[in-house]
Amino acid sequence: MATYAIGDIQGCLDELKLLLRKIAFDAARDRLWFTGDLINRGPHSAATVRFIRDLGDAATVVLGNHDLYLLMLDAGYGKVHRGDTMQEIFEQPDRAELIAWLRSRKLAHYEDGHLLVHAGVLPQWDAQKVIALAGEVERALMSDPALFAHMKGGEPSAWDESLAGYERLRLLINAFTRMRFITPLKKGASMEFATKTDSAPKGYLAWYEEPQRATRNVHLIYGHWASRGLTLEHNVSGIDTGCIWGRQLTALRLEDHALFQVDCLAGPKGYGPQD
Repeated sequence: MATYAIGDIQGCLDELKLLLRKIAFDAARDRLWFTGDLINRGPHSAATVRFIRDLGDAATVVLGNHDLYLLMLDAGYGKVHRGDTMQEIFEQPDRAELIAWLRSRKLAHYEDGHLLVHAGVLPQWDAQKVIALAGEVERALMSDPALFAHMKGGEPSAWDESLAGYERLRLLINAFTRMRFITPLKKGASMEFATKTDSAPKGYLAWYEEPQRATRNVHLIYGHWASRGLTLEHNVSGIDTGCIWGRQLTALRLEDHALFQVDCLAGPKGYGPQD
């Protein structure tokens, strides 16, 4: 038995199938952990969700920002952007089942010293706190359709235990699915969302570079940050390697940290934004 963490797929189902053949995946024996963003911008969003759903207990999925945006659109909020391909899910005869399955996925998963999220965690939170806070969002996704009307925006940007209601949920969603840069913990660990380059703006650092991060003693696995590519540091594994942009889809075997990769079948230009 082996457990493989797999980076953002974004509808690149053919590459996922190649990768599973490369690792000789056996659903009766092995397990797959997905970093989220199963859908969008690639060619097979609906089929990707269907394929991973049908793996049953062999697959553990955390939601990414693209997955949540699909749920927002389904609830009647937001708009389709240039390059989006996820809207094909709305044309499927099993649309309701695919949406319901996505809505019931996790925001974080912790097991045997490994913590899986899409984007990151704020430095004040240890693994147990992460799971508890993720649970708050997971329950809201299942029970409160109005959440999607309040999901967008970057404020509040800093954690405060006294936060409540939709402000609290928005901050949690942003941390788990959008975060890249924060101010140092001693300055409040405030999140920053405006920067589109890979270089930290003045006064900020990558969230995982905070030396006093409470999760530094667990192995934290994340996706989301394709521009940084493969990031392997002590107890941190960033495995979104930009398959959608013409690079690779990556699997990390948790037992020994062995890496497996396949190239984007569309070539170095990738699938890219589409009009």
